[in-house]
Amino acid sequence: MRLPVLLLSTVLLIPQQIPSAPEASSPPFEQWLQALIDEARGRGFSDELINSTLVGLTPIARVVERDSAQAEFTITLDRYFRTRITPRVVRLGRERATEQRALLGRIQATYGVSPSIVLAIWGLESHYGQFTGAYPVFQSLATLAFEPRRAEFFRGELFNALAIVSGGYIDAKTMTGSWAGAMGQPQFMPSSYLRDAGWEHGTTWGREVRVSKAARERIADIPKRDVGCSAKRQMTERQPLPIWREAGVRLKTGGPLPASDLPASLVEIGGRSFLVYPNYESILDYNCAHLYALSVGMLADRLQ
Repeated sequence: MRLPVLLLSTVLLIPQQIPSAPEASSPPFEQWLQALIDEARGRGFSDELINSTLVGLTPIARVVERDSAQAEFTITLDRYFRTRITPRVVRLGRERATEQRALLGRIQATYGVSPSIVLAIWGLESHYGQFTGAYPVFQSLATLAFEPRRAEFFRGELFNALAIVSGGYIDAKTMTGSWAGAMGQPQFMPSSYLRDAGWEHGTTWGREVRVSKAARERIADIPKRDVGCSAKRQMTERQPLPIWREAGVRLKTGGPLPASDLPASLVEIGGRSFLVYPNYESILDYNCAHLYALSVGMLADRLQ
């Protein structure tokens, strides 16, 4: 399944202090944009495409403000879940499950992804298609690619967006989305649209668990990841479920973990603990934030 998964200084002037050499400033947006256009031509994109997507772009101040205040990095898991997984979201998800049963069945047969996961992403991303965003995608991406915080990432997304239009998948004039450049009802970033993140058929995303003090001592030497996105580096290395079971990790209900050899990583956030499987990492490939990925999984459980 294409799963996809997206932050400024005060100068003090002190009398009689010899000023230090000024730091190199970023080029003005127009100069930066011309360099981007030159690179796009160097990558083989046509002048017609460049003229319809990049020429004349201007930055959007509101996009910068939104990027600095993403909920996935500013609130707790419980609040995030409580404000997004509302009774209405669950009710609408169950209604869409009935209405789109045939389509969801074809998706599952083709890609192995359960309807509940598709519904959870659909519900969280756009409230089942009600809010898909009206920002011009190329203007949003250019704004964020110009900003230094995540310039490299969004510059790559700009070129991926050009590839989508160049491939004939969508007309540039209708390419609107969120402030971050995510498009459509599932809010795909351009790279997510073009990438297959993978999904293991027949396995779940993970589950909430209890980790007692004794169990925590037994698993203390399991290292954290040292590669991947920031959220993946907060997880432990994968261990087969028997390792966790023998250490004393148990289900949230207090029961034993399943008798399975599935590899699992431990995620701890906001005082809660979760054992997550490879499918969970596919959700992180779509949006690298534990608040988001855990909410997808827990909403999916409610929609099964």
